[in-house]
Amino acid sequence: MITLNFAKMDGLVPAVVQDYKTDEVLMVAFINEEAWQKTLATGKAHYYTRTRQKIWLKGETSGHFQLIKEILVDCDDDTVVFKVEQVGGAACHTGYNSCFYRRVQGDELVVIKEKAVI
Repeated sequence: MITLNFAKMDGLVPAVVQDYKTDEVLMVAFINEEAWQKTLATGKAHYYTRTRQKIWLKGETSGHFQLIKEILVDCDDDTVVFKVEQVGGAACHTGYNSCFYRRVQGDELVVIKEKAVI
C-alpha cells in the first residue's frame, strides 16, 4: 500500500498532470485519499474538486479521460505527478489541450495555443 501525506493541506495533495509522451504540463489539480485510491484502482485520473467538494473522474462528462501511464511521488510524499494519455485531446475545460494556454505579456494574458480539435 502506497501512503501519501494528506495531513499538510487539510487532506489534499497537489497533482501535476503531464502528457506521458511530451511531458507538457496539462493541468494541476488536487487529490484526496479517496481520489488517490480510485486512481490506483482504475488506472484513470480521479481528482478532488474544491469548488464542488467531491471526487471527480476526469472525463466523466466530457469524455476526455486521462489514462494513467506513470505516477511519480515527491520526497515528502505530499505531491504527485500523473503522466497520462489524454483521451479526447482537451485536458482543459475551456477546450485547450493544456490549462496553460496563456502567457503573461506585459500587463496582460495572451493566448498562445489553439483549441484542441475534437
